[in-house]
Amino acid sequence: MLLRIRLTRMGAKKKAYYRVVVAERRQARDGRFVEILGNYNPRTNPPSIELNMEKVRHWLEHGAQPSETVRSLLKRSSKSAPAPAS
Repeated sequence: MLLRIRLTRMGAKKKAYYRVVVAERRQARDGRFVEILGNYNPRTNPPSIELNMEKVRHWLEHGAQPSETVRSLLKRSSKSAPAPAS
């Protein structure tokens, strides 16, 4: 079972937003998925990225491969995340 972290399209025509999900590689883009990890809305200014990083790390540790788009979203969200208070 090859898993990918990728986007599924949601919303109405011309008003798309996306869910970040874990899905089998062979499933259709909007097909069955294993778990929802977050949302991405490119229509807001600036685009909003909401990810459950704990779940993302879990799936990456278990061998899920992020798509190119999700990889860039992960980089963008890690840059904009506030530094942990110590």
